[in-house]
Parts: sequence; C-alpha cells; structure tokens
Amino acid sequence: MSKFVRFFIVLAISTMFLAGCGRDNKQNNTATNKNFVVVTSFYPMYISTINITRDVPGVEVINMTKPQTGCLHDYQLVPDDVQKLEKASAFVVNGAGMAAFMDKAVKQQPKLKIVDASKGIVLLKNESGEENPHVWVSVSNAIIQVKNIAEQLAALDPANAEKYKSNADVYTKKLESLREDMHSNLDNVKTKNIITFHEAFPYFAKEFNLNIIDVIEREPGTEPSPKELEETISKVKQLKVKALFVEPQYPAKAAEVIAKETGAKVFILNPAVTGESKPDAYDDYIIIMKKNLDVLKEALQ
Repeated sequence: MSKFVRFFIVLAISTMFLAGCGRDNKQNNTATNKNFVVVTSFYPMYISTINITRDVPGVEVINMTKPQTGCLHDYQLVPDDVQKLEKASAFVVNGAGMAAFMDKAVKQQPKLKIVDASKGIVLLKNESGEENPHVWVSVSNAIIQVKNIAEQLAALDPANAEKYKSNADVYTKKLESLREDMHSNLDNVKTKNIITFHEAFPYFAKEFNLNIIDVIEREPGTEPSPKELEETISKVKQLKVKALFVEPQYPAKAAEVIAKETGAKVFILNPAVTGESKPDAYDDYIIIMKKNLDVLKEALQ
C-alpha cells in the first residue's frame, strides 16, 4: 500500500472519530439543557427547596433574589430575575400574598410553572383585614410548606417524585424535632406578652401561645409617629412587658426609645428571612430557630 493511500485512510478514520466526538458533545449539551431548574423566590423558599432536591441528579436550584433581600412585600423584578425565570422549570413562591410582583412575572412568562408553598394554610389577618404572608415563621407551617413544595415538584418532575418525597420526609422529621424542642421550652414560660418589630411573628406567636400586644412598625422602614410611640410606651408600662423584639434585618431605633422609657429589654428575634450565600445552607432555618429559642428562654422566663 502506497504512502498516499495510507494517508487518506488515516485522514478518513480521523474525520470519522472527530465526527463521533461532535455527536457526543451535542448529546451532552442536550442533556444539560434538559436539567430540571427550580427557581425560588426568596431565602426561606430556597432553604426548603434545597432540602427537598438534595442529591437529586439533574436538578438545579437557583434563588432568584439575593439571600439578604428579606421579605418581598414591595419587591420589583430586575432584568437578572427575568433571565433566571426564563430558564425555570418551576418557580417556588411563598404565596399567601407575599409577592405583588408575581402578576408581572406570570405575564412575562405565561408558561412558568408556579409552586405555591402556602397552599392550604389558614391565613391570619391583621386589624385591617389584610392577610399575613409570614407563614414560614411558624415551624408547623414550615412543615406544611415543605410537603407542599415536594408534592408539587413531584407532579412537575415525575421521574424524581420518590426522591423529592423521601428528602421531604427526612427534612420534615428534623423540623418536627425542632418543634417538639421549642414547645417543651416555651409552653410554660412565665411571660406571654411581647412586642415585636413588625408583623412577621403572628404565626409564630400563635404556635407557641405568645401574646403580641403591639407592633412597633406595621411596615418595615415606616417609623412610628410620636403618638404611636407614646401609646406603645403606655401599653408596655401598663402590662409590665419585659421584652421588646427587633429583627436583625432592620434598625432598632424605635425599640431603643421604648426600652429607655420603660425599662424593658431589647432582644433580637430572627424571622429567618435572610441568610448567607453558601452551598451547605440546608440547616439554616433550624439553626436560626434554635437561636430564637435561646433568646426567648432568656427573655420570657
């Protein structure tokens, strides 16, 4: 066989090999594009969802907002949010009226599959009749939300349904243990009357039989008027309230004024609405609630 013929044989085999590699790469890209992408609206939903999807192959969880964003009462979508939602196979939201931006998101992405974590939860209302969306702050409601998310993801991604449910069971047991521990420590506390920073804790208070006698700021960032401050100070003195609870996400100026006038102490209670960007955040909600328990034990005994 001549050198010329051998050259063409080698060239032909090389071409066939490269073509084969090209097909493999294309198939790998297609598989990547078929990954099930779950976008979560904010940090509490992210924590629940990463526990439910833990170690499930081909499932990616992205939190739409930054972990320090906090509650989404007046949140407005930004271009980066829209880009994330465009590739979402499912969008996990708190529901219960938390996010006004949802209508806009649905209009922009009509095929977007919404997972409502608060489905079936009985909502509390404030004095104005408005429903309170902070359901996750109650451990019992957080358990319901985990089950809701797992059930709805299983319906959207049947191939991984059993894994979602299995993971949800594991995480639910952790939350049930947390709830039992908190009840054993809080059910018999001497002090039941508390004042909170804003309306993030009614579900929590209901679960642990605490009495929120006043709220310092109905809407975060809207400081109480001098008259409202005076009324709160009067209530604290009259009912001998010992503890004022502020949130780490907001300044505590008004609470400090009330404390100075009444002798009540200021404590930090975390609604578990913000966190840190880290891959191992699975137990963040539980860690935050355990810290809350320590604070409450000190404040209410």
